[in-house]
Amino acid sequence: MSRYQFKTTNIKGKEYVEVNQRIKYFRESGQYEGWSLTSDVYHLDEVSCVIKASVLNDKGDIVATGFAQEDKSSSYINKTSYVENCETSAWGRALANLGIGIDTSIASSNEVSMAISKQGSKPKAAVKATAKVSLLELTDEIKSKMVKAVKDGKKDAVVKALDKYELTAAQRNEILA
Repeated sequence: MSRYQFKTTNIKGKEYVEVNQRIKYFRESGQYEGWSLTSDVYHLDEVSCVIKASVLNDKGDIVATGFAQEDKSSSYINKTSYVENCETSAWGRALANLGIGIDTSIASSNEVSMAISKQGSKPKAAVKATAKVSLLELTDEIKSKMVKAVKDGKKDAVVKALDKYELTAAQRNEILA
């Protein structure tokens, strides 16, 4: 795989592999013959979606996973395709966790572009979730972003975001400290 040249997108001076490149490599590389990608919806309502993607080897064993979350209101495309975008992102993360296309970053260009677009938008009115999201979705990446936001003086926004998760007091304090 080290000789394979993934097409990348430059975002703010750093190269990121696109999800379609990871999927293409996975499908065309002989080393993954007989392997598959699956998706499980962990949360879906009229405002957001959480999907877990799994990479299964030719024996049906899970060898890598990836979670993704999308909000319907986060972009123009997500107004009609937030579930599809969520699945694509989850596939990209699972394939990255398998080691495909991670020379510069686990995050894909799609993820980074979405994150940048969200940073520029004004906060939307809070929407009450119909169900709490399990602790499984609170990945290290999300935790580190929340810790950074607290350090950047956005503690109130982080507290609101944490209300979506079923956390112990110790877990909340770890992020908010």
